[in-house]
Amino acid sequence: MQNNLIRLKVIGISYSQTQSGAYALILAEENGERRIPIIIGGFEAQAIVIKLENLEPPRPLTHDLFRSFAQACGVTVEQVLINKLREGIFYSEILCTDGEKRFRIDSRTSDAVALALRFECPIFIEPQILNEAGIVMSTTTEEEQKKTPEPAQEKKKAAASEYGMYSVEELNDLLAEAIAREDYEQAAAIRDEMARRKGQG
Repeated sequence: MQNNLIRLKVIGISYSQTQSGAYALILAEENGERRIPIIIGGFEAQAIVIKLENLEPPRPLTHDLFRSFAQACGVTVEQVLINKLREGIFYSEILCTDGEKRFRIDSRTSDAVALALRFECPIFIEPQILNEAGIVMSTTTEEEQKKTPEPAQEKKKAAASEYGMYSVEELNDLLAEAIAREDYEQAAAIRDEMARRKGQG
């Protein structure tokens, strides 16, 4: 690993303001203020949100299958590196090892991040890419965002209040049903309501 690489952390997913039906994956430098928004599709967003929300799908999704397959073959992912930016598209590579040798695999950035979350490995970016595409969030912008929640946050809050009338047993049943339908947004809202009640108990 190069010493000048910058480590990133996953901030979350929001609806894209520029492309209908798309989402923005927000990454931020671990020891700084710059953020990187990356436009991704709905499937990729779901794969990332599932891990961020610690939800367990009833059957393995593609990235879960890749992790199981890799582990069965004695391969692990050591790190993810965002190493190119061409015409607005981010390119990444996954650094893997089988215990004896290391090898790199080209990957879409959304897939690389989804795997990094599953292997609990670090995400890095080349400094020049962060310099080119990084956005510094001003205090004013962050205050405005707090006052005006993003559509996803607004929807989540509305959904959470909707489940206030249910008992804990009913919430458990609803959570199981939502996961079975692979409706992870609803499952996250139900889980948040359950967590809120535990915090009050």
